[in-house]
Amino acid sequence: MPSNFIRDIVDQDIACGKNGGRVHTRFPPEPNGYLHIGHAKAICISFGIARDYQGLCNLRFDDTNPEKEEVEYVDSIREDVHWLGFDWGDREYYASDYFDQLHQHAITLIQKGKAYVCDLSPDEQRRHRGTLTEPGKNSPNRDRSVEENLDLFGRMRQGEFEEGTRVLRAKIDMASPNINMRDPTMYRIKKASHHRTGDKWCIYPMYDFTHCISDSIEGITHSICTLEFENNRPLYDWFLDQLGIHHPQQIEFARLNLTHTVLSKRILLQLVQRKIVSGWNDPRMPTISGFRRRGYTPSSIRSFCDKIGVAKFNSTIDMVVLENSIREELNRTAPRVMAVLDPLKVVITDYPEGKIEEMEAVNNPEDPSQGSRIVPFSRELYIERDDFRETPPPKFFRLAPGKEVRLRYGYFIKCEKVIKDPKTGEITEIHCTHDPATRGGNNPPDGRKVKGTIHWVSATQALQAEVRLYDHLFAAKDPSDFPEGKDIFENLNPKSLVTISQAFLEPSLKNAKAGEHFQFERLGYFFADPVDSKLGQPVFNRTVTLRDTWEKIEKTGKTS
Repeated sequence: MPSNFIRDIVDQDIACGKNGGRVHTRFPPEPNGYLHIGHAKAICISFGIARDYQGLCNLRFDDTNPEKEEVEYVDSIREDVHWLGFDWGDREYYASDYFDQLHQHAITLIQKGKAYVCDLSPDEQRRHRGTLTEPGKNSPNRDRSVEENLDLFGRMRQGEFEEGTRVLRAKIDMASPNINMRDPTMYRIKKASHHRTGDKWCIYPMYDFTHCISDSIEGITHSICTLEFENNRPLYDWFLDQLGIHHPQQIEFARLNLTHTVLSKRILLQLVQRKIVSGWNDPRMPTISGFRRRGYTPSSIRSFCDKIGVAKFNSTIDMVVLENSIREELNRTAPRVMAVLDPLKVVITDYPEGKIEEMEAVNNPEDPSQGSRIVPFSRELYIERDDFRETPPPKFFRLAPGKEVRLRYGYFIKCEKVIKDPKTGEITEIHCTHDPATRGGNNPPDGRKVKGTIHWVSATQALQAEVRLYDHLFAAKDPSDFPEGKDIFENLNPKSLVTISQAFLEPSLKNAKAGEHFQFERLGYFFADPVDSKLGQPVFNRTVTLRDTWEKIEKTGKTS
């Protein structure tokens, strides 16, 4: 991975012998949803630094809110981190592992006069907190004695009080210009069963109190997080300094923002709950599991994270950068096949009925070691409807009346007649003749050339399969930029999923296994769906088009 400001800090720490030269990072997700592409960047940074400096990286679940956490999310996070190519060994931890220690540290702060039990309601606390330009007001409970605070906190622990009636707050400075330092809450009452500790606790620590102490307990040296926690760093430092325990260094980097993408867990959860998508692993979702099901590879996502680098300031990355990372990989690795998604029948009138020829097709010209395959050729074929125009526009080099094209690996064919439905006027068939001297798509002996080459499949041998064309879930480049009073879900792209129930594919794809990649020539890169594909009945997801089609849409406003 290229150098960046985080690595510069690590280099300096090692050079001066800080932490005894150790490098120990962690990835601390909340198990309240599936990981998304922004988490992938954080994973690559924290695990990547540990790997490159021969250090360690922990996986720690920040499970301090039992109302939103589920074992399903824990399992999905493990799977995603492993899939990206990283391993935490025997260092899987949970904030709940430290609940007893956290509770004791809270008591220590009370005993030092640095924490107090507050009776203000949540609304009253907000009003007392002040604004960015006005200082907050002290709680009327701020000067309670140590003895009274210990008693009340113990009674909170025993479940004597109802939710929302009391909290434990740090006693710092209600006039601090940093609102995070205005006596933040350390513990709140939640009478909810925890997925690991059951009903042992009815008070739960807040993130800012939990996170820094968990880092300290685990011996973390570099606590790497996203930029929105920059204003929380003084609080991180305050807790550790007051407790006098091991003090890791918090370092913030710019979070990942992508065009056409929303990474808010709250909105992603709503997409699932409203059934706008089929689930967290819907291929339109920006979750790691969604990208996996769409056909992205771990190496393509790691490559993307390397390319965008690590910055100190927020910015938005164009989705095409991520798409190009998988295009570059699959161009080298994915075998190429022929498929027709919007079929138009071609009848080669001078080709013998019942005859089937075997044509040799190259699997991947970028990788000769992939060899070749056989595709059947017959009198009746399917081509893409867009590859024919009855009245062609200028510079249209595909099939048209009286024009000749090359069928890839097939023959030169010439359009002689157009057959239409007498009622609708829709073109139903194209009748063509072929040049036998051009077998395999080779140039004829007379030296004539054609400018257009199109793909095809044999109508009688074609495999019929379901193909799903996925696109951006949100149409706007910045989905969060919408007029006041509008719902972000009004910004959905109506063509984010187009399902073709009966596409025609070359018969070799009948043996496609779930999880295999292919390039459908001239159409894009496709992936045999790992959930819905069955033996002999593959379902294909389009991972990405061959090139960025949205740049043209955004510049011209036209889709074709």
